[in-house]
Amino acid sequence: MRTKVERFILASSSPRRQELLKRIGFEFDVVPASVSELAREGESPRDFALRMAREKAGQVAGRHPGRWVVAADTVVLIDGEMLGKPQSEAEAVEMLSKLRGRTHIVTTGFCIAKGGGPMFEGVVESRVEMVNLSDDEVRWYVSTGEPLDKAGAYGVQGIGAMFIKRVVGSYTNVVGLPLAELMEGMKKLGIVRFEP
Repeated sequence: MRTKVERFILASSSPRRQELLKRIGFEFDVVPASVSELAREGESPRDFALRMAREKAGQVAGRHPGRWVVAADTVVLIDGEMLGKPQSEAEAVEMLSKLRGRTHIVTTGFCIAKGGGPMFEGVVESRVEMVNLSDDEVRWYVSTGEPLDKAGAYGVQGIGAMFIKRVVGSYTNVVGLPLAELMEGMKKLGIVRFEP
């Protein structure tokens, strides 16, 4: 058996998404999208994450006709509030203070697009339980710099792993790209083929 994977575009500058795809042997080009990441009034986290993924995929696919494009967007939800990437160390401390000792939801919307042609999209949710960090632990973790470019201000695949008690659902979703669900779409669209 061998695998054939059509080279595609990842519409994201996220090193975590790139690392996940490289780890399973995919070859791809990186063309980050540039869209306004503001939630609309009354928009649910699922709807917001999926809309962001669609907009990112559509924008890059429009510039690269004939190429498959993969895009995703991840948000963290606690007490009905969506947490994106912190804009400062103070905001990272504030986010971690809300999450510590509690369970929150990580939602990733993803979209596979090609020009105006076939698409596959989905939303995946995972529940994450964080240990009850002390104020000193929160400040120390923020000082490492790791939380500053991550939704919810932590990285489950990095230093932040020591603060995660439990993940219920897709682990790769919490990293930023639900691989099992993405593979389902890539197989359905013929981007990935398993051949004898």
